[in-house]
Amino acid sequence: MKAYELKINSAISPVQPAAGNPKITSATDDGNSFKHVLNEHVQRQHHVVFSKHATERLMQRNIILTPQEILRIDAGISQAAKKGIKETLIMMDNRAFIASVKNKTVITATVEDQLKDQVFTNIDGAVIV
Repeated sequence: MKAYELKINSAISPVQPAAGNPKITSATDDGNSFKHVLNEHVQRQHHVVFSKHATERLMQRNIILTPQEILRIDAGISQAAKKGIKETLIMMDNRAFIASVKNKTVITATVEDQLKDQVFTNIDGAVIV
């Protein structure tokens, strides 16, 4: 199992393998236009961030997230944003995360054994991923 370094208040994204020189195409090529490539690059720069508190909870509760799980959380935040949610509860595989949608920041995290009789406040929507 690979270990991943978790940087507080920084974007977390999976490591991408180095690619060769990008193919330069005309704007008429489907999916390969400069605008399309630029939009993909900008979207990759806006991945989910974990607050200091959330990082501490992840470590205290021994929650280890894979790059795929981080992408699922990021997708959950994006789904919440499309619905106009500001603070969301994200349920994923018997774990719960509270996130600020505007800042794309996970605020706290908890695990299955701590979910029973739990009350979540200050959220205006929930997403199950």
